[in-house]
Amino acid sequence: MMRRQDKRKEKMNLDAPQNLKSTVRRLLALLVEQKVRLTLVMICVFFYTLFNIWTPIYSAKVVDLLWNSIKYARENSLAFAITWENCGRELTYLSIQWVLTGVFYYLQSLLMASVAEKLTLSMRIRVSRKLNVLPLSFFDRNKSGEILSRVTNDLDKVSETLQTGLLKFISAVGTIIGSVIIMFYYSVSLSLIFVVFTLLSIWLTKLVARKNLECASERQETLGELTGIVEEYYTGRDVIKAYNHEQDSIERVEEATEENRKASTKADFYTNCMNPLIRLITRLGQVIIAIIAGKFMLDGTMTIGVVQVFFQYINQSAEPLTQASFMINNFQSALASAERTFEILDHEREVPDTDHPRTLDRAKGDITFENVSFGYNPGKLLMKNIYFNAKAGQKIAIVGSTGAGKTTLVNLLMRFYEINGGAIKIDGIKTTDLTRSDLRKNFGMVLQDTWIFSGTVAENIAYGRSDAPRPEIVRAAKAAKIDHFIRTLPKGYDTVLNSEGGNLSAGQRQLLTIARVFLCDPPVLILDEATSNVDTRTEKEISKAMNRLMKGRTSFVIAHRLSTIRDADVILFMQNGTIIEQGNHEQLLEEKGAYAALYNSQFA
Repeated sequence: MMRRQDKRKEKMNLDAPQNLKSTVRRLLALLVEQKVRLTLVMICVFFYTLFNIWTPIYSAKVVDLLWNSIKYARENSLAFAITWENCGRELTYLSIQWVLTGVFYYLQSLLMASVAEKLTLSMRIRVSRKLNVLPLSFFDRNKSGEILSRVTNDLDKVSETLQTGLLKFISAVGTIIGSVIIMFYYSVSLSLIFVVFTLLSIWLTKLVARKNLECASERQETLGELTGIVEEYYTGRDVIKAYNHEQDSIERVEEATEENRKASTKADFYTNCMNPLIRLITRLGQVIIAIIAGKFMLDGTMTIGVVQVFFQYINQSAEPLTQASFMINNFQSALASAERTFEILDHEREVPDTDHPRTLDRAKGDITFENVSFGYNPGKLLMKNIYFNAKAGQKIAIVGSTGAGKTTLVNLLMRFYEINGGAIKIDGIKTTDLTRSDLRKNFGMVLQDTWIFSGTVAENIAYGRSDAPRPEIVRAAKAAKIDHFIRTLPKGYDTVLNSEGGNLSAGQRQLLTIARVFLCDPPVLILDEATSNVDTRTEKEISKAMNRLMKGRTSFVIAHRLSTIRDADVILFMQNGTIIEQGNHEQLLEEKGAYAALYNSQFA
């Protein structure tokens, strides 16, 4: 636990003060993209603030007029009545001003909500596009739950603050400045008392805001960690139950939840404590001002209208000051969230496609690795000087112990990772001279870990060819030996599957992914233990269909059961990231090397 807390503190130190100016500039740059809406917002804010400042001045005239009229009627024993000439006109004008104040407040709130949502949408689009071009190493180093937290929770925080906080802050600043100027016009001494208490409030705000930034960063970090743990445990719930780790997982989630609770408690305290604290200081100032203003009124140096308007300005200044202090703390939290989002946008993207790509509509299937070197960490190479040649139509089997580099080899072929040296060629063309899209459309993959998305059975099969007609989808399902099962489902090919394929067995999910490859009909196949989750009888049927599919196509087969790859044209035996033996089944047995030892151990 201490190690995680230290790690978070190190990250907070990197996130917090030094990047604030940069984050603010970037947010402003994104806001400027909405010039028209922002201009309308500023116009509404201007008129709202103008009416908010002017209306109390006019109300002073109305109150004095009412007071004098009531006083005159009382002194002369007359019935007091409001007519158009006697205060009615002034009261109507005052009402219109308050109505206009409300209208401009409504318009600025509506427009600012639109600006904030559009900004959030813009940032989500940017993040989405960036995630599509980030290297796989980024996802290897970051939990999906933490990434999801940045894209959802952090951006929601930014949107919420912009919608409410920024607008209130701008209005508050304008109202405070205008109100203070008019207060000084009416009474310098009373205004100075107000300024003293205001400066005290600002000092406390600055003191708390610094601490709030640290707490807000810690809260977002613990929330991201908690989200990642929950997502991980939910996905692996079957394994957790199988190994009786329910209690351990519960304790780990409770531990992460408790850390988030503590961080959230501190952040919420510093965020919310300013409002009542500043209100208390303001009320103390108002008590002192009320006593002095009462004396001025008794001395005749102030009218009752001026006194009430002075207190209107105190309230208009004090309440926005409270809101401004509250929103400054929220800004700190929102900026911490924005920084985390910008970290994704600033992350180094995968190597861009070449500016002048070559085209490869349908490859023949000649694959060559020429002295390829690769390492997940550039300073520590996993593969060195890998060389082999696969001719079109050949079946290439890749075998070796776990962690030998089998999957890494095909990942390099698909250009999921960038090689550190050498070249990989398809039909004599370097893979780096092709766009990734052009390269990958020539490959079909069936992985051991299946992936099913929310949609119908037909849509899942047609994932690689969304425009495929139903008859072709059915033919692909028949080739994968799953058509009969599909027809037993409630709605057949139109049966909706959930995102994890929970209403299918592991073998049935794998058959669906095999049907995808049949439908795509790619020139090069990559099969990673493609039949590991099906029974022996189904495996034989699929193997027959696979043999028909692989005929005339280059196929890379990652296998642990050597019985499935004895007919391979070339067998690559890998160890510690290096190909130590190459040849067909008979040749490698005659060499009596590592492959022969592994084969004999399986069939002894």
